[in-house]
Amino acid sequence: MSDRIDVAEKLDNRHPAADRRGPEIQPWAIKGELILNCNCTVFCPCVVSLGKHPPTEGHCQTWGGVRIDSGHYGDLDLSGLNIGLLIEIPGMMSRGNWKVALFVDERADDPTFDALVKVFSGAAKGTTGLFQILVGEFLGAERQPVTYETEGKTRHITVGRKIQGIVHPVGGSDPDKDLVITNTQYWMGPDITVATATKGKVRAFGRVWDFDGRSAEICQIDWHGPK
Repeated sequence: MSDRIDVAEKLDNRHPAADRRGPEIQPWAIKGELILNCNCTVFCPCVVSLGKHPPTEGHCQTWGGVRIDSGHYGDLDLSGLNIGLLIEIPGMMSRGNWKVALFVDERADDPTFDALVKVFSGAAKGTTGLFQILVGEFLGAERQPVTYETEGKTRHITVGRKIQGIVHPVGGSDPDKDLVITNTQYWMGPDITVATATKGKVRAFGRVWDFDGRSAEICQIDWHGPK
């Protein structure tokens, strides 16, 4: 298998095709942690507005990382794998027309790779199924060495030579407690830790981004599907 999966193999131009994903969607679940770093100058307004308020720069450019602590797709074990994401949104999140690229941990074998593409493209429905509605163009999926490490409260992520990120929570009045927005209806999870990036560099799919010092989020995820 080549490092990059041709979009046509996974999608029907705009969205994952139901007739391309196999005879049946398997039950799946993922628990772990997700970080995002975007071009917003202050904390991303999408969390509390649920995409009804535009990003601070009028458009969204985001990279993300997912650490899968435990998970499965059918009988396939997804535990211990990491994921990198690239997301580009031309305006308000809720209006769609997203462009998305996926970087899958190179340790994943072929069936596991395919399962993770189904989950993160939205084809497996469930929590990430909204990608089928919001994503206008899936740029592709690549195998990459993806590392996701935690040192104290700081998260370090590298995706080959594509993404380099260092994210840490924004300080609050009590240094022992993170600044957390709780009980949201955000799709990623209800509790979002307000964070910032001391490094946020992307060199992939024709994008060259540098979001050092910009908005970031940390979220504990508990996703599942297909319902």
